[in-house]
Amino acid sequence: MLRLLAISIIFFVSAAILACTNFIVTAGASADGSTMVSYSADSHVLYGELYYWAEADHAEGDLVDIREWDSNRPLMTIAQIAHTWRVVGNINQHQVTIAETTFGGKSEMHNPSVGIDYGSLIYIALQRSRTAREAISVMTSLAEEYGYCSEGESFSIADSQEAWIMEMIGAGKDEKGVVWVARRIPDGYVSGHANQARITTFPKDDQQNCLYSKNVITAARKAGLYNGKDEEFSFADTYAPLDFGAIRFCEARVFSGFRLMNREMMEYESFAMGNLKAERLPLWIKPDHKISRQEMANIMRDHFEGTQMDMSQDVGSGPFHVPYRWRPMEWKVDSVEYIHERAIATQQTGFWFVSQMRQSNPDGILWFGCDDANTSVLMPMHTSLTEVPEQVRVGNGDLLTFSWTSAFWLMNWVANMTYSKYDEMIVDVRAVQRGLEASMEQAVKEFDEVLLKTTDPDRRSAKVNIFAQHWAQVVCDEWKRLGEHQLVKFLDGNVKIERDGKFERTEHNYPSAPQHPEYDATYYRNIVNETGDKLKMK
Repeated sequence: MLRLLAISIIFFVSAAILACTNFIVTAGASADGSTMVSYSADSHVLYGELYYWAEADHAEGDLVDIREWDSNRPLMTIAQIAHTWRVVGNINQHQVTIAETTFGGKSEMHNPSVGIDYGSLIYIALQRSRTAREAISVMTSLAEEYGYCSEGESFSIADSQEAWIMEMIGAGKDEKGVVWVARRIPDGYVSGHANQARITTFPKDDQQNCLYSKNVITAARKAGLYNGKDEEFSFADTYAPLDFGAIRFCEARVFSGFRLMNREMMEYESFAMGNLKAERLPLWIKPDHKISRQEMANIMRDHFEGTQMDMSQDVGSGPFHVPYRWRPMEWKVDSVEYIHERAIATQQTGFWFVSQMRQSNPDGILWFGCDDANTSVLMPMHTSLTEVPEQVRVGNGDLLTFSWTSAFWLMNWVANMTYSKYDEMIVDVRAVQRGLEASMEQAVKEFDEVLLKTTDPDRRSAKVNIFAQHWAQVVCDEWKRLGEHQLVKFLDGNVKIERDGKFERTEHNYPSAPQHPEYDATYYRNIVNETGDKLKMK
């Protein structure tokens, strides 16, 4: 009897992840020589947890049950291969990382009725690939054989040696196939994508650095999307042409990350604001300094600070300069359409990570976090991991079930308090966040020296399991204390006075009178402008 091997994530019940952000740093552009990929999985229905598949042998006749990652919709079964690799989140034991952002693209190319979805392609490829280049082959071969049912997708695909950006879309409404192109990012450069196709023209005769499907141009001609010369063909301009929304909501995030890695990128601010006549962003850039893992994490916490789109500086941020806007992002006043900005850091993130793929160590690291990158902490998960810590384990709570031992819920608890009085509360969040991340950074350096001396795989995994569980527990314990502290300190709009890390008391051991911080001058003026003399002291 055939055994059915499921690789689905049963907790995803609706809606695609349509608002993610990726940055890719090649080894030559990083401070420690590792290749890095950052990813925020942004969705209003995604629960943050660490997926895991053990390395395994499979019998002849074993099948893989394919279910759509975003909806759990059953799609098909396919043959399993003889051996699959360990996968920790979005990195495998060979230090291959795959992440994504959805760009949608031309509806003429989308056939949702047949094929494998983008999420399943990611996690199957991680189980079957030793290198980034092999992962590209696995993903495209599966999509070509079985079809591709998702909308247009950009993928970050990297290992310790190479980093690629691949873009994929269906072959047509009534077609089973797939159209794709992949470009290798030159060493020493960085790239990124955020829900908009970014590969334009590409070389047709450089298989070392550019791969593509045979139908990449003919499918566009068949669909009536392109009638120009082959040598002038642009993937992005054909399958996902730019408009104001694509730039302001999507390319603007890439711009904001790029300008933090190279100051000269500020010259593209006009484009990022939605100027279709301005020069578009390059696919990759050379940073003006080496990028550290911590800097990668901080880039994922960006809200356009220091640009014209700074979300903390307009009236929408309120009296506490909150760099967040609740959905919808598009709205009207007197029949005129307006928008909210869409920053890299966003409240609806399910999970996020920075992966480190290291030539100097057989273990890569998935620095993994839950919820909004700005108000959470990354925890180190080495690729030798064989036991997922309880705090991030699949099944510990879900989006409709609160759990005090879940990192996702603890991070959300603190974040949602912080949003209410942001400019005051983020100070304490940032102090705990920086302290924890500095401690973990140092702990990883010391632990790596131990790992390099541990050649037995089982002993290595045992040590990695203990290390991951320890820091997951430390982070969640500290975050729970932070939440308790924030609730007490900022109760009812007051701010309790602290001395040497303790709340101040009177000489009779009674709570000292709290502070009552005023709103800022702009907020008061807005009230006066809105209410006139109604609130004026008589």
